[in-house]
Amino acid sequence: MKKAISFNTIVITEEMKYDGVTILNYRIEYPQFESANYKKTIKAINQFYKDEALALQKNFRTKLYQMAVDQYLDDIKNGFPIHVFEALQTFEVTYNRACIISAYFDNYQYTGGAHGLTVRTSQTWNLKTGRRIKLRALYKCSGDYKTYIKKKIIEQIRENPDIYFDNYEELVEQTFNINSFYCTSQGVVVYFQQYDIAPYASGIREFLLPYNKCIIDPVRKC
Repeated sequence: MKKAISFNTIVITEEMKYDGVTILNYRIEYPQFESANYKKTIKAINQFYKDEALALQKNFRTKLYQMAVDQYLDDIKNGFPIHVFEALQTFEVTYNRACIISAYFDNYQYTGGAHGLTVRTSQTWNLKTGRRIKLRALYKCSGDYKTYIKKKIIEQIRENPDIYFDNYEELVEQTFNINSFYCTSQGVVVYFQQYDIAPYASGIREFLLPYNKCIIDPVRKC
């Protein structure tokens, strides 16, 4: 089996000011993969993550910055303390074996108020094909994969329902996203965004679906 792919963390960071006052700090972290194998596909994946990071930077430097300016002027007008906006993207490579890479990205933004908000995205790549692996491709039993996964999620919630909204079954059905997953060595992790199925204090909820006869290890795609 080929060696795992190595990667470096690329960082884009800036302190943005208005009228000499810091109103926005942002930091964007993203991976740059390296390997003697799969050079063409790794180059394309690296370009994908670079493009995503630059698009995020543009959003921070325009829309988020303008929001920070508006908030600053409002704070000054009303004699309120200055709220410094914060934006941070971090990532975690959760699976790196043979021809498979899986990672998730957390995008945190604070724009005032009691706390910020984090939005998670993720991708699982097959380096042989250069394409992302879909959740349905990791399901090998009969029946609908979405029905199977949502059933397993609800079973896990029932073990500790107090940290979820009372109507969690309905919310799982409404907010389940086939793109909200990543792979680990133990299994596939399906996640829900903050507030989807639980209060803010419960964070991003994750559900591990261990590899078994129905959920397959993505390395089998190599």
